Amino acid sequence: MQNSMPPLSALRAFEATARLGSVTAAADELNVTHGAVSRQLKSLDEHFGVALFAKAGRGLVLTHHGEQLQSGVGEAFSRLRDSCAALKHEVEEASFTLACPGSLLARWLIPRLDRLHRDLPELKLQVVVSDTEQPGKPTDASATLAFTEPPWPADIEVIPLMSEQICAVASPALAAHIDPTRPESLFANTLLVTASRPQAWPQWASAKGLEQGALKDALQQGQSFAHLYYLIEAAVAGLGIAIAPTLLVEDELSSGRLIAPWGSIETSARLCLLLPKHANLRRSEPLAEWFKQALKG
Repeated sequence: MQNSMPPLSALRAFEATARLGSVTAAADELNVTHGAVSRQLKSLDEHFGVALFAKAGRGLVLTHHGEQLQSGVGEAFSRLRDSCAALKHEVEEASFTLACPGSLLARWLIPRLDRLHRDLPELKLQVVVSDTEQPGKPTDASATLAFTEPPWPADIEVIPLMSEQICAVASPALAAHIDPTRPESLFANTLLVTASRPQAWPQWASAKGLEQGALKDALQQGQSFAHLYYLIEAAVAGLGIAIAPTLLVEDELSSGRLIAPWGSIETSARLCLLLPKHANLRRSEPLAEWFKQALKG
């Protein structure tokens, strides 16, 4: 039979009115006007060609036909409510998995992890190490914290947290022999580079007006590390001049274990919270806001 199923919104208004015995109460529960519910009930009477409610004093009672419809509709909406409540409970009880590249995890997130757990206990946060320093690849994690450059991949949601700054750093002993007024003086030293961020040195050199050919020659004589964490430790050990996100060496700069003779430059990259496309932001937005506040500090 064609058109035997009326609109779901009309059935919802009918179920609420039948359960509560009042159009006003149904309107309050559904957060619509009294008139909107009345129109939905009228459309059902017209759809079935019979009256589903009869007046009883100031309220309404179901007619025989209304009781017949309510027997199925009431059970269906009850099961819908139970299913929605169960799913919401499962989502709220599930842990929120945050993936993070190892270097960012070790050098910035872990020292703040205890405070994050205390501030957002309802998140039930679990942190895992990303498989790669390069974000944007499919993952089972609820979100990924990482530096990444636009354009953003089309299949992820991106919440930018802060602009990336990078700096060339050296141990105090090595920095003592560097002229801070002449960035090109770094070419007399071993340059340290990480395979995960080959663009960092060219970006820094371009901002400082250095010749890319000379940089390329210096990098060929330099030393490469698989991860930023090792790169920074090599710089602390005095093995050469490293290029790194300022955020990840701020503790070493503050303590004097590393020196940034030429300061920092801003790149086009951003530290971002990356989410699956169409992700529910209810749980991730408080985390993003927490990161923004922590980064200001």
